Amino acid sequence: MGIGSGDTFAGEPVPLVKILVTYHSLSGNTERMAEAVAAGARSVPGTEVLLKRVGQVVAEDLFSADAVVVGSPVYWSNMSGEVKTFFDNWQFKFGVFPEFKMKNKIGAAFATGGQVSSGKEVTMLTILAAMLGNQMIVVSGGGAFGASATTEGDSPGIDNQELADAKALGRRVADVAARFKAGSAK
Repeated sequence: MGIGSGDTFAGEPVPLVKILVTYHSLSGNTERMAEAVAAGARSVPGTEVLLKRVGQVVAEDLFSADAVVVGSPVYWSNMSGEVKTFFDNWQFKFGVFPEFKMKNKIGAAFATGGQVSSGKEVTMLTILAAMLGNQMIVVSGGGAFGASATTEGDSPGIDNQELADAKALGRRVADVAARFKAGSAK
């Protein structure tokens, strides 16, 4: 994990930033991407990362996070049912509304799917739309909407560039969250 709150980086205090990286994975591909996102986030000083499957996330994990990165396999050009249930739980199980408890937290998305144009962009957009509906601030990295990997067809599985893109997404989320948190503390 990064350095702790109160430590300095380039002469400035570094606030501890908490990032939740959560995902659904059946084959292990989305899990590999999640691990890369988490590694990228951990590379930013002052960052603490919690990596969990969506079904294991509890309210405290969600509400204590400064940023949330959600990953899903592509199911019919959309997020998986498990990821959709995770977002539904924000309201129905965790009681997010009417206070918008996720307001001004940083959010990002990543996806894995079959062929090159199998709906990964649409899947990431549905994840980001759920975040925007909760008044979160969304960022991208590794690609226009987040990071993605092609896992079937002509692809031999997740390649090094796709993992590098996932790490870049994690770094970007951690960096933006740290900057936002430092700015809001002033």
